[in-house]
Amino acid sequence: MIKEYVFAGFGGQGVLTAGMVLANTAAINDMEVSWIPSYGSEMRGGTANCVVKIGDEEIPSPFAKHIDVLVAMNRPSFDKFAGMVKKNTGVIIVNSSVVREFPDVEQVKIIAIPMLEISMKHENERGANIVAVGAAVGASDIMPRETMISGIETYFYKYGKNNDKNIAVFNEGYDLARKEIE
Repeated sequence: MIKEYVFAGFGGQGVLTAGMVLANTAAINDMEVSWIPSYGSEMRGGTANCVVKIGDEEIPSPFAKHIDVLVAMNRPSFDKFAGMVKKNTGVIIVNSSVVREFPDVEQVKIIAIPMLEISMKHENERGANIVAVGAAVGASDIMPRETMISGIETYFYKYGKNNDKNIAVFNEGYDLARKEIE
């Protein structure tokens, strides 16, 4: 089975990093993975998104077709991808720090998470994207929490940016999404 994720927002919100952290963790845990980024020429402030597919079988195409989990960090991303989320089983995670109003999407679970407030509470001002990763993993149950925590530590260690604040914001995003799914 293959799960499809889209992380989308403005450049500078860390959506490409969020997808890379998830993809990297899946890869080091022997899962089949694809990660494909897309961003506007402006980079910071322009649009950015990435598609991450994870599964236990070969992934035939890296492009978004039937999204299991959409992480929409802004309203344009919500509007662009919401219609591609699977009916009945799909989830949209909305960054309610930025997106205050959004329409219901028929037969799709929407979880609003105040990502910026959570990251600021943990004194991790650039951690909203890791809150998003936590929520995406919590909503989809693609891998155990401990596996993802280890993956986050491994990913950021190689850049010298490993810190407990990333784990704190991941855990809060994870817990909020699990609470809404269960």
